[in-house]
Amino acid sequence: MSTALVKELRERTGAGIMESKRALDAAGGDLEKAAAILREQGAAKASKKAGRDARQGLIETYIHGGRIGAMVEINCETDFVARTDDFKQLVKEVAMQVAAASPAWVSDSDVPAEDRAAGVAEFGDEKRFAEAKVLLSQPSIREPKRTVNDLVQDAIAKIGENIVIRRFARFELGETAGDSDAADA
Repeated sequence: MSTALVKELRERTGAGIMESKRALDAAGGDLEKAAAILREQGAAKASKKAGRDARQGLIETYIHGGRIGAMVEINCETDFVARTDDFKQLVKEVAMQVAAASPAWVSDSDVPAEDRAAGVAEFGDEKRFAEAKVLLSQPSIREPKRTVNDLVQDAIAKIGENIVIRRFARFELGETAGDSDAADA
């Protein structure tokens, strides 16, 4: 493998040199396949970290045009990680997602049964309902082929700590108190 290819894969995924080289070897030099291999490995790493306590983190706000605002709390395991650019970027992305996509719940397990039934009736099926109203199931506003959960899992794999979207609030100018979407995990 050429060092330029390894370097490009590292920049794309944030993986280490040896991980990138092994993934490229396994993919026969195909950059896309190697990135997919690293994503799968990252998902496995993320699932191992899921039970770890995440009590540090950041609260981020995003205001769009003075008319829509969002506030999110995302937690990680250490304050050191909370100060990294990668973590800050994830928190900012999620705040923008909340402002743009107006989710009502953080995860699928947060949806009350009666709201799920009404949502499925409104959207036609469970998947469409989740994509519209559950933050972790929504397609990313920047990468529509990936969900917000995919972005979180990638960050866990890259950073090496458990990351949890704890809660969010969304405000839109002129809406009444009963209209706002907010979620607590």
